[in-house]
Amino acid sequence: MVTEWEFPGSDDLPIRGSTHLPDGDARGVVVIVHGYMGFKDYGMFPWLAARMCEQGFIVHRINLAHSGMDHGQGLFNDDAFRRGTWSSAVSDILRVVGAVQQGVLAGQGLGLVLLGHSRGGSSCLLTAGSHGRDELMQMVCGVISLSAPSSLRRFSEEALAQLGRGEVFELASSRTGQTLHVDPIWLYEQDNDSDAHDLPARVGEIIVPVVVIHGAEDPTVPPSDAVSLASANPSRVWVHIVEHGDHVFNTPNPFAPTADPSPELADAWGEIDRTLGVWFS
Repeated sequence: MVTEWEFPGSDDLPIRGSTHLPDGDARGVVVIVHGYMGFKDYGMFPWLAARMCEQGFIVHRINLAHSGMDHGQGLFNDDAFRRGTWSSAVSDILRVVGAVQQGVLAGQGLGLVLLGHSRGGSSCLLTAGSHGRDELMQMVCGVISLSAPSSLRRFSEEALAQLGRGEVFELASSRTGQTLHVDPIWLYEQDNDSDAHDLPARVGEIIVPVVVIHGAEDPTVPPSDAVSLASANPSRVWVHIVEHGDHVFNTPNPFAPTADPSPELADAWGEIDRTLGVWFS
């Protein structure tokens, strides 16, 4: 069964989600966090959620408050999108974990895994590294990142220069044809607190196991970023490289939850399934 919900997130914008409930008693909870210009209904996320639910997990696929997306595959709300920052993403993830802990969302009392793709993976790592010792995060028993960049400043030099001058930067969405905007606050927050936005340093503070999955032929985020993340906390971080995998493991959008996966997505899923099996044995 899949249900949709929403509640207030950062800047009082809504966090929207889809929850998959397994038959019978659940083994644990997985929260799926999308990447930049991504959303909970994009590409592989419904497919992965369906597979994990079949394995007995409650899965919450979420749209961060500043994703600019409603449920489904619609247009972005640029006013919401432009104000998103790393701190707003972390705040939203903490709110979702808190909602599970308090019983607002399904999974109270169970172990929870944060699973994020691309910038969503970096957001999950940043959350675990910055707040892992908070009482709220004690239910988090692991992090899985897919295709995550190791730097939080992963924009072009042109974009960083414009933002540094206090100018709004434009981004094109190939999916919707929209021109989206990034507010200078995205860079200002990082410059104002560089230690908090040093992702390798924050990964070094993570106290739960981490699995970093990355495509060997990712044209968006090079697989060397996976190695950088692992080197920041070698006793906690395991790397799995998917041969021939691109940034989305060769998965189109949209992609039906019942469709046959690409060999690359099947490889990534195999590592996720193995990891969850170990963590929830």
